[in-house]
Amino acid sequence: MSDLPPPANLPPNGQSPNQQQQGPLVVNLQYVKDLSFEVPGAPEIYTSMREQPRIDVALDVQARALQEGGNVFEVTLQIRADAKTTEGATAFIVELAYSGIFTVNVQPDVLEPVLLVECPRLLFPFARNILSDVTRDGGFMPVALTPIDFVALWQSRRGQGGAPAGTTLA
Repeated sequence: MSDLPPPANLPPNGQSPNQQQQGPLVVNLQYVKDLSFEVPGAPEIYTSMREQPRIDVALDVQARALQEGGNVFEVTLQIRADAKTTEGATAFIVELAYSGIFTVNVQPDVLEPVLLVECPRLLFPFARNILSDVTRDGGFMPVALTPIDFVALWQSRRGQGGAPAGTTLA
């Protein structure tokens, strides 16, 4: 018998990482699925704009199972920001689809709020940072989105007659 400790790659209970129980929500991967930044009036827009543009933001959440009956889902946070000058000219348009692959081990009755509230809540800070960087790198003030209340968003959409448009739960 040896007095050596277990190998460093094994947890103290001696189970391999594959034998450990997974939590109810595991983030497997995050990635930019689609990103578009347009300045239709460049370069004139940079010299003619006298004040910060008005920015309208639209946000949507989509979720889909990667395998029928499986517990691995792709959740996509879609953000579109349209910036217009006071004269109505388009300063810029940015569209971002930021996705994550999640393993979800919850009861079916709480699957929808986990996918449409918790998953986007985890993705949002990263998407917000990307949007800020892209607009700054495009020559404008960074767009700093305020935090989103995904619970209120989910509840309001459920009150409108079901899951949000574009949301697929399978």
